[in-house]
Amino acid sequence: MDSDRTPRVAIIGSGFGGVAAAAALLRAGFDDIVLLEKADGTGGVWRDNSYPGCACDIPAPLYSYSFALNPDWSRRFPSHAEILGYLRRCADDLGLTGRVRLRTEVTDATWDEAGSCWRLRTATGEELVADVLIPAVGQLSRPVVPALPGAARFRGPAMHTARWDPTVRVDGVRVAVVGTGASAIQLVPAIAGRAAHVTVFQRTAPWTLPKPDRRYGSLRRLAYRRWPWLMRLPRAGVWAMTVVTGLAVTGNRAAGALLRALSTAQRHWQVRDPDLRARVTPDEPMGCKRVLFTSDWLPTLARPDVDLVTEKIVEVTADGLRTADGVTHPCDVLVYGTGFAATDLLTPIRVTGRAGRRLDEVWHDGAHAYLGMAVPGFPNLFLMYGPNTNTGNTSVVYFHEAQARYIAQAVRMIAAGGPPLDVRADVAAAHDADLQRRLAGSVWTACQSWYRTPGGRVVTNWPGMAGEYRRATARLRPADYGRPDT
Repeated sequence: MDSDRTPRVAIIGSGFGGVAAAAALLRAGFDDIVLLEKADGTGGVWRDNSYPGCACDIPAPLYSYSFALNPDWSRRFPSHAEILGYLRRCADDLGLTGRVRLRTEVTDATWDEAGSCWRLRTATGEELVADVLIPAVGQLSRPVVPALPGAARFRGPAMHTARWDPTVRVDGVRVAVVGTGASAIQLVPAIAGRAAHVTVFQRTAPWTLPKPDRRYGSLRRLAYRRWPWLMRLPRAGVWAMTVVTGLAVTGNRAAGALLRALSTAQRHWQVRDPDLRARVTPDEPMGCKRVLFTSDWLPTLARPDVDLVTEKIVEVTADGLRTADGVTHPCDVLVYGTGFAATDLLTPIRVTGRAGRRLDEVWHDGAHAYLGMAVPGFPNLFLMYGPNTNTGNTSVVYFHEAQARYIAQAVRMIAAGGPPLDVRADVAAAHDADLQRRLAGSVWTACQSWYRTPGGRVVTNWPGMAGEYRRATARLRPADYGRPDT
């Protein structure tokens, strides 16, 4: 690109990752930014997920930007609507609202070698040009609905939690919920007592921990507005808590034993029926799937108007689901709490780099990127929330900010002139080999989950602590991109 021109930056997505990247670029002095959003509103997963009970499972003091601490959280674990409102206020305060192009779905991104730029094509056929491309579509944007036999015959409403239809009535009707993951453990307690009956279909029992939620009073909010530095205290406290959970999932025996004991105690406190307790007791290592924070899930399963079914679903009928034991479980509304295609990063966008290489072909054995951001052969492309940048224990917003700071350094280097930034293949390969070596001995290889591809490669999670990732991304090393240090 012309060294006298400010780099044109295109960010795909307007969730926490996209806003974090834009904020870092604006602070660095780059304002030729556009955020391309395929939906009709900003907000990412907090726009898409609006099912009853939807809330954050990381305390709000940490699940927020360090540069935009919020004195007005109503509680420690706020609802999706409150988080969405916070994110949209941040975008407004940063002046990003006018930079977001809604209902603009990017279908193709192709590197133009002659022009040293990215050429983007939208679903309407429009072509856009950018010097720097930042996909910020996240890992949890494509819902997975299992291909159950007979699903098309079901006569009632059927929907994934991430595509909740608010016009569908759950009050006074029979609801079937397939799955016992993060969305289901929030949804079921929220609709139990409203629905005539709830039937939960469980494949594997999740590990749970108590959710220490609490309301924040008006005096606390007043103090935070008057003395903003006070908000750093609960943020530090939550950070300390996530250090313990992080140690547990990364192999520290003492931390792991502590959390297992707490989870076991929770089951004994909250489930008196020994048969039900046996069915909700996990048979997989703690941490190999997402550990869920909830204080309502287990008591809800013990309600007389809630059934937990552990038999395999073999068929969907016109008015229910039939399991392997031959029992048909009637329902009027069918809800899939079955997660996301987290390992299919960037799908279905077709990204073509140097020499016509397709990113989906480069990633045919599983996505990988240097520091989760850069892929050899795809110059001036930096991913937000890319491969191996998920965290099973702390706030992903912390990772977003680390990536955004790194990307701002990259754009500054691009603006200074010289060839496009293309990470060296040997550097990226050595980084990936080290990650996979560490992940091979991790708890995430102990079971099949959304963290792994069908071939077993862990493509979502960072193998260490969050602080390690921040240190690794603190300074962009020009030599990693074939440029001499300056």
